[in-house]
Amino acid sequence: MPRSDAVWSAQGTTPDQIEAALRALLAERHAESASFIPARVLNMIAFVDDEYSGEIANRLRGVGRYAASRLLVLSYEPGRERLDARATIASDADPTPGQVALLRETVIVRLGDRHLDDLLTIADPLVVTDLPTLLWSPHGHPDAVDALLSLAQATLLDSIEEPDRSQAGQRAAIDRAYELSQQVYVVDLAWLRSTPWRERVATVFDPIPMRRELHSLDAVTVRHHPDSRVAALLLVGWLASRLGWSLARSEVIAEGSDGRLCGSAQAESGEVRLTLKPAPDLQVPGLAGVELTSAAGLRVRLDREPGGLRAHRRDPGGRDRTWTLLGASRGEGGILGEGIRQALLRDPTYGAALAATQEMLPRVTQT
Repeated sequence: MPRSDAVWSAQGTTPDQIEAALRALLAERHAESASFIPARVLNMIAFVDDEYSGEIANRLRGVGRYAASRLLVLSYEPGRERLDARATIASDADPTPGQVALLRETVIVRLGDRHLDDLLTIADPLVVTDLPTLLWSPHGHPDAVDALLSLAQATLLDSIEEPDRSQAGQRAAIDRAYELSQQVYVVDLAWLRSTPWRERVATVFDPIPMRRELHSLDAVTVRHHPDSRVAALLLVGWLASRLGWSLARSEVIAEGSDGRLCGSAQAESGEVRLTLKPAPDLQVPGLAGVELTSAAGLRVRLDREPGGLRAHRRDPGGRDRTWTLLGASRGEGGILGEGIRQALLRDPTYGAALAATQEMLPRVTQT
Protein backbone atom coordinates (compact mmCIF):
# COMPACT_ATOMS: atom_id res chain seq x y z
CA MET A 1 0.00 0.00 0.00
CA PRO A 2 1.58 3.36 -1.00
CA ARG A 3 2.21 5.90 1.69
CA SER A 4 -0.09 8.96 1.78
CA ASP A 5 -1.07 11.74 4.15
CA ALA A 6 -4.54 12.16 5.60
CA VAL A 7 -5.61 15.80 5.48
CA TRP A 8 -8.52 17.80 6.89
CA SER A 9 -9.11 21.56 6.72
CA ALA A 10 -11.84 23.99 7.65
CA GLN A 11 -12.52 27.72 7.76
CA GLY A 12 -14.27 29.38 10.66
CA THR A 13 -13.81 26.35 12.89
CA THR A 14 -13.51 25.70 16.64
CA PRO A 15 -11.01 23.79 18.81
CA ASP A 16 -13.61 21.07 19.50
CA GLN A 17 -14.23 20.59 15.78
CA ILE A 18 -10.49 20.36 15.11
CA GLU A 19 -10.05 17.78 17.87
CA ALA A 20 -12.95 15.72 16.53
CA ALA A 21 -11.44 15.84 13.04
CA LEU A 22 -8.12 14.58 14.39
CA ARG A 23 -9.81 11.62 16.05
CA ALA A 24 -11.64 10.83 12.82
CA LEU A 25 -8.43 11.00 10.77
CA LEU A 26 -6.66 8.65 13.18
CA ALA A 27 -9.57 6.19 12.99
CA GLU A 28 -9.46 6.30 9.19
CA ARG A 29 -5.73 5.63 9.12
CA HIS A 30 -6.04 2.69 11.49
CA ALA A 31 -8.86 1.32 9.33
CA GLU A 32 -6.51 1.46 6.31
CA SER A 33 -3.94 -0.71 8.08
CA ALA A 34 -3.43 -2.10 11.55
CA SER A 35 0.25 -1.22 11.10
CA PHE A 36 -0.56 2.48 11.52
CA ILE A 37 0.09 3.49 15.14
CA PRO A 38 0.13 7.12 16.34
CA ALA A 39 3.48 8.16 17.79
CA ARG A 40 3.00 9.07 21.42
CA VAL A 41 6.16 10.68 22.77
CA LEU A 42 5.94 14.48 22.68
CA ASN A 43 3.56 17.35 21.97
CA MET A 44 5.04 20.54 20.56
CA ILE A 45 3.24 23.89 20.47
CA ALA A 46 4.79 26.51 18.19
CA PHE A 47 3.41 30.07 18.29
CA VAL A 48 4.68 31.71 15.09
CA ASP A 49 4.14 34.84 13.05
CA ASP A 50 2.01 33.85 10.06
CA GLU A 51 4.28 35.63 7.57
CA TYR A 52 7.21 33.43 8.66
CA SER A 53 5.29 30.16 9.05
CA GLY A 54 6.87 28.71 5.88
CA GLU A 55 10.35 29.34 7.25
CA ILE A 56 9.47 27.66 10.54
CA ALA A 57 7.94 24.69 8.70
CA ASN A 58 11.19 24.26 6.77
CA ARG A 59 13.21 24.37 9.98
CA LEU A 60 10.99 21.74 11.60
CA ARG A 61 11.17 19.50 8.53
CA GLY A 62 14.93 19.43 9.00
CA VAL A 63 14.87 17.87 12.47
CA GLY A 64 14.36 14.35 11.12
CA ARG A 65 13.63 11.65 13.67
CA TYR A 66 13.41 14.20 16.49
CA ALA A 67 10.09 15.53 15.18
CA ALA A 68 7.33 15.85 17.76
CA SER A 69 4.57 13.22 17.77
CA ARG A 70 1.96 15.96 17.55
CA LEU A 71 2.89 19.44 16.37
CA LEU A 72 0.44 22.27 17.00
CA VAL A 73 1.30 25.44 15.09
CA LEU A 74 -0.56 28.56 16.22
CA SER A 75 0.00 30.87 13.27
CA TYR A 76 -0.63 34.47 14.31
CA GLU A 77 -1.81 37.06 11.77
CA PRO A 78 -2.68 40.53 13.11
CA GLY A 79 -6.17 41.59 12.11
CA ARG A 80 -7.42 38.08 11.34
CA GLU A 81 -10.97 37.52 12.56
CA ARG A 82 -11.59 33.89 11.62
CA LEU A 83 -10.13 30.71 13.09
CA ASP A 84 -8.97 28.45 10.25
CA ALA A 85 -7.28 25.09 10.65
CA ARG A 86 -5.55 22.32 8.72
CA ALA A 87 -4.68 18.91 10.17
CA THR A 88 -2.32 16.41 8.56
CA ILE A 89 -1.50 12.87 9.68
CA ALA A 90 1.54 11.41 7.93
CA SER A 91 3.22 8.04 8.28
CA ASP A 92 6.94 7.55 8.80
CA ALA A 93 6.95 4.45 6.60
CA ASP A 94 4.81 2.31 4.36
CA PRO A 95 2.51 0.04 6.36
CA THR A 96 3.78 -3.54 6.53
CA PRO A 97 1.75 -6.36 8.08
CA GLY A 98 3.19 -7.32 11.45
CA GLN A 99 5.27 -4.15 11.74
CA VAL A 100 4.53 -0.67 13.03
CA ALA A 101 4.27 2.45 10.86
CA LEU A 102 4.29 5.49 13.12
CA LEU A 103 1.90 8.37 12.47
CA ARG A 104 2.86 11.97 13.20
CA GLU A 105 0.22 14.68 13.44
CA THR A 106 0.50 18.33 12.46
CA VAL A 107 -2.22 20.85 13.23
CA ILE A 108 -1.97 24.42 11.91
CA VAL A 109 -4.40 26.91 13.42
CA ARG A 110 -4.46 30.40 11.93
CA LEU A 111 -5.64 33.04 14.38
CA GLY A 112 -5.63 36.78 15.00
CA ASP A 113 -5.63 39.40 17.74
CA ARG A 114 -9.13 38.55 18.92
CA HIS A 115 -7.99 35.01 19.78
CA LEU A 116 -4.96 35.93 21.90
CA ASP A 117 -6.96 36.00 25.13
CA ASP A 118 -8.19 32.46 24.40
CA LEU A 119 -4.90 30.74 23.50
CA LEU A 120 -5.15 28.29 26.36
CA THR A 121 -8.72 27.36 25.40
CA ILE A 122 -7.68 26.87 21.77
CA ALA A 123 -4.57 24.80 22.45
CA ASP A 124 -5.70 22.65 25.36
CA PRO A 125 -7.99 20.26 23.41
CA LEU A 126 -5.37 19.89 20.66
CA VAL A 127 -2.49 18.39 22.67
CA VAL A 128 -2.37 14.71 23.56
CA THR A 129 -3.18 14.26 27.23
CA ASP A 130 -0.45 12.77 29.43
CA LEU A 131 2.35 13.46 26.94
CA PRO A 132 5.06 16.00 27.79
CA THR A 133 4.59 19.25 25.90
CA LEU A 134 7.31 21.52 24.50
CA LEU A 135 6.44 25.18 23.89
CA TRP A 136 8.30 27.29 21.31
CA SER A 137 7.76 30.87 20.17
CA PRO A 138 10.61 31.63 17.75
CA HIS A 139 9.50 35.22 17.06
CA GLY A 140 9.26 36.38 20.66
CA HIS A 141 5.69 36.97 21.90
CA PRO A 142 6.40 36.46 25.62
CA ASP A 143 2.75 37.15 26.46
CA ALA A 144 1.69 34.20 24.29
CA VAL A 145 4.29 31.99 25.95
CA ASP A 146 3.05 32.99 29.39
CA ALA A 147 -0.55 32.28 28.36
CA LEU A 148 0.34 28.76 27.20
CA LEU A 149 2.91 27.89 29.85
CA SER A 150 0.52 25.90 32.03
CA LEU A 151 0.24 23.32 29.20
CA ALA A 152 4.00 22.81 28.93
CA GLN A 153 6.64 20.93 30.83
CA ALA A 154 9.46 22.46 28.76
CA THR A 155 9.99 25.57 26.69
CA LEU A 156 12.35 26.05 23.78
CA LEU A 157 14.05 29.41 23.31
CA ASP A 158 17.13 30.94 21.77
CA SER A 159 18.75 33.53 24.01
CA ILE A 160 20.79 34.98 21.15
CA GLU A 161 17.62 36.04 19.30
CA GLU A 162 16.83 38.90 21.68
CA PRO A 163 16.01 41.81 19.30
CA ASP A 164 18.01 44.22 21.45
CA ARG A 165 21.66 43.28 20.85
CA SER A 166 22.97 45.63 23.53
CA GLN A 167 24.35 44.37 26.82
CA ALA A 168 21.06 45.37 28.45
CA GLY A 169 19.18 43.29 25.87
CA GLN A 170 21.41 40.29 26.46
CA ARG A 171 20.86 40.59 30.18
CA ALA A 172 17.11 40.69 29.50
CA ALA A 173 17.42 37.45 27.49
CA ILE A 174 19.24 35.70 30.35
CA ASP A 175 16.77 37.08 32.91
CA ARG A 176 13.88 35.78 30.79
CA ALA A 177 15.47 32.32 30.54
CA TYR A 178 16.00 32.28 34.30
CA GLU A 179 12.40 33.39 34.97
CA LEU A 180 11.06 30.60 32.76
CA SER A 181 13.40 28.05 34.36
CA GLN A 182 11.62 28.61 37.67
CA GLN A 183 8.39 27.32 36.08
CA VAL A 184 9.35 24.76 33.41
CA TYR A 185 12.45 23.07 32.04
CA VAL A 186 14.21 25.44 29.64
CA VAL A 187 15.92 24.23 26.47
CA ASP A 188 18.12 27.09 25.22
CA LEU A 189 19.51 26.77 21.69
CA ALA A 190 22.26 29.22 22.63
CA TRP A 191 23.39 26.69 25.24
CA LEU A 192 23.17 23.75 22.84
CA ARG A 193 25.44 25.51 20.33
CA SER A 194 28.20 25.31 22.92
CA THR A 195 27.73 21.57 23.54
CA PRO A 196 30.61 20.40 21.28
CA TRP A 197 32.89 22.95 22.91
CA ARG A 198 31.96 21.89 26.44
CA GLU A 199 32.36 18.24 25.52
CA ARG A 200 35.82 18.80 24.02
CA VAL A 201 37.01 20.94 26.92
CA ALA A 202 35.83 18.25 29.35
CA THR A 203 37.60 15.56 27.29
CA VAL A 204 40.89 17.45 27.23
CA PHE A 205 40.85 17.78 31.01
CA ASP A 206 39.55 14.28 31.73
CA PRO A 207 42.94 12.59 32.35
CA ILE A 208 43.81 12.82 36.04
CA PRO A 209 47.07 14.78 35.49
CA MET A 210 45.15 17.34 33.42
CA ARG A 211 42.41 17.74 36.03
CA ARG A 212 44.93 19.31 38.38
CA GLU A 213 45.46 22.06 35.81
CA LEU A 214 41.78 22.99 36.03
CA HIS A 215 42.37 24.40 39.49
CA SER A 216 45.21 26.63 38.31
CA LEU A 217 43.50 28.19 35.29
CA ASP A 218 44.23 31.89 35.15
CA ALA A 219 42.64 33.02 31.86
CA VAL A 220 39.70 32.09 29.61
CA THR A 221 39.10 33.64 26.20
CA VAL A 222 35.99 32.88 24.12
CA ARG A 223 35.54 34.09 20.55
CA HIS A 224 31.97 34.19 19.25
CA HIS A 225 29.71 35.32 16.44
CA PRO A 226 28.92 39.01 17.06
CA ASP A 227 25.26 38.12 17.79
CA SER A 228 26.14 35.11 19.98
CA ARG A 229 27.64 36.78 23.02
CA VAL A 230 25.06 35.08 25.24
CA ALA A 231 26.35 31.67 24.08
CA ALA A 232 29.87 32.74 25.09
CA LEU A 233 28.65 34.02 28.45
CA LEU A 234 26.90 30.71 29.11
CA LEU A 235 30.12 28.83 28.40
CA VAL A 236 31.96 30.98 30.92
CA GLY A 237 29.06 30.48 33.34
CA TRP A 238 29.41 26.72 32.87
CA LEU A 239 33.12 26.83 33.73
CA ALA A 240 32.46 29.04 36.75
CA SER A 241 29.69 26.80 38.08
CA ARG A 242 31.61 23.54 37.53
CA LEU A 243 34.90 24.80 38.96
CA GLY A 244 33.45 26.71 41.89
CA TRP A 245 34.62 30.15 40.80
CA SER A 246 33.23 33.08 42.72
CA LEU A 247 31.60 35.83 40.66
CA ALA A 248 30.43 37.89 43.61
CA ARG A 249 32.92 40.66 42.90
CA SER A 250 33.16 40.05 39.18
CA GLU A 251 32.85 43.01 36.84
CA VAL A 252 32.38 42.23 33.17
CA ILE A 253 32.72 45.44 31.20
CA ALA A 254 33.12 46.49 27.59
CA GLU A 255 36.64 47.45 26.60
CA GLY A 256 37.84 48.98 23.37
CA SER A 257 35.88 49.49 20.18
CA ASP A 258 35.71 45.87 19.00
CA GLY A 259 32.85 44.85 21.28
CA ARG A 260 34.86 42.63 23.58
CA LEU A 261 33.90 42.06 27.22
CA CYS A 262 36.56 41.67 29.88
CA GLY A 263 36.28 40.72 33.53
CA SER A 264 37.44 38.26 36.13
CA ALA A 265 36.37 35.43 38.41
CA GLN A 266 37.90 34.30 41.67
CA ALA A 267 39.19 30.73 41.90
CA GLU A 268 40.85 29.10 44.90
CA SER A 269 44.22 29.58 43.23
CA GLY A 270 43.61 33.24 42.41
CA GLU A 271 42.07 35.47 39.78
CA VAL A 272 40.88 34.13 36.42
CA ARG A 273 40.84 36.68 33.60
CA LEU A 274 37.75 36.44 31.36
CA THR A 275 37.66 37.78 27.79
CA LEU A 276 34.80 37.50 25.27
CA LYS A 277 35.74 38.63 21.76
CA PRO A 278 33.45 38.95 18.71
CA ALA A 279 34.60 37.06 15.60
CA PRO A 280 33.12 39.11 12.70
CA ASP A 281 34.19 36.56 10.08
CA LEU A 282 32.12 33.75 11.61
CA GLN A 283 29.17 33.12 9.28
CA VAL A 284 27.00 30.97 11.58
CA PRO A 285 25.64 31.53 15.11
CA GLY A 286 27.66 30.20 18.02
CA LEU A 287 31.30 30.08 19.04
CA ALA A 288 34.47 30.50 16.97
CA GLY A 289 37.11 29.55 19.54
CA VAL A 290 37.93 28.85 23.17
CA GLU A 291 41.31 29.22 24.87
CA LEU A 292 42.24 28.31 28.45
CA THR A 293 45.61 28.90 30.08
CA SER A 294 46.99 27.97 33.48
CA ALA A 295 49.52 29.55 35.79
CA ALA A 296 51.80 26.54 35.20
CA GLY A 297 52.03 27.31 31.47
CA LEU A 298 49.35 25.02 30.04
CA ARG A 299 47.57 26.39 26.98
CA VAL A 300 44.54 24.67 25.43
CA ARG A 301 42.91 26.18 22.37
CA LEU A 302 39.97 25.02 20.25
CA ASP A 303 39.10 26.72 16.95
CA ARG A 304 36.15 26.16 14.64
CA GLU A 305 37.18 24.82 11.24
CA PRO A 306 35.21 23.24 8.37
CA GLY A 307 34.13 19.76 9.47
CA GLY A 308 35.11 20.04 13.11
CA LEU A 309 37.26 21.72 15.73
CA ARG A 310 41.01 22.23 15.54
CA ALA A 311 42.62 21.53 18.92
CA HIS A 312 46.00 22.75 20.09
CA ARG A 313 47.63 22.00 23.44
CA ARG A 314 50.90 23.25 24.84
CA ASP A 315 51.99 21.43 28.01
CA PRO A 316 53.66 23.26 30.89
CA GLY A 317 56.92 21.74 29.68
CA GLY A 318 56.52 23.41 26.26
CA ARG A 319 55.49 20.33 24.24
CA ASP A 320 52.94 21.11 21.49
CA ARG A 321 50.26 18.89 20.05
CA THR A 322 47.67 19.74 17.38
CA TRP A 323 44.80 17.57 16.15
CA THR A 324 41.35 17.80 14.55
CA LEU A 325 38.10 16.79 16.26
CA LEU A 326 35.74 15.79 13.47
CA GLY A 327 31.99 16.21 13.40
CA ALA A 328 31.72 18.85 16.11
CA SER A 329 29.23 21.05 14.26
CA ARG A 330 25.66 19.83 13.75
CA GLY A 331 24.34 22.85 11.84
CA GLU A 332 21.24 24.81 12.78
CA GLY A 333 18.91 21.96 11.77
CA GLY A 334 20.80 19.63 14.07
CA ILE A 335 20.70 22.19 16.88
CA LEU A 336 16.90 22.50 16.63
CA GLY A 337 16.50 18.72 16.50
CA GLU A 338 18.67 18.34 19.58
CA GLY A 339 16.58 21.03 21.28
CA ILE A 340 13.41 19.02 20.70
CA ARG A 341 15.12 15.87 21.99
CA GLN A 342 16.30 17.72 25.07
CA ALA A 343 12.67 18.35 26.04
CA LEU A 344 12.57 14.67 27.05
CA LEU A 345 15.89 14.85 28.90
CA ARG A 346 17.29 16.99 31.68
CA ASP A 347 20.70 18.68 31.58
CA PRO A 348 21.57 19.44 35.22
CA THR A 349 24.44 21.74 34.24
CA TYR A 350 22.40 24.36 32.35
CA GLY A 351 20.59 25.78 35.39
CA ALA A 352 23.83 26.30 37.31
CA ALA A 353 25.51 27.87 34.26
CA LEU A 354 22.51 30.14 33.73
CA ALA A 355 22.58 31.30 37.37
CA ALA A 356 26.33 31.99 37.13
CA THR A 357 25.83 33.94 33.91
CA GLN A 358 23.08 35.98 35.50
CA GLU A 359 25.43 36.74 38.37
CA MET A 360 27.94 38.23 35.94
CA LEU A 361 25.46 40.20 33.87
CA PRO A 362 24.09 42.65 36.47
CA ARG A 363 27.58 44.11 36.55
CA VAL A 364 27.73 44.66 32.81
CA THR A 365 28.09 48.38 32.14
CA GLN A 366 28.48 50.53 29.07
CA THR A 367 31.71 52.52 28.68
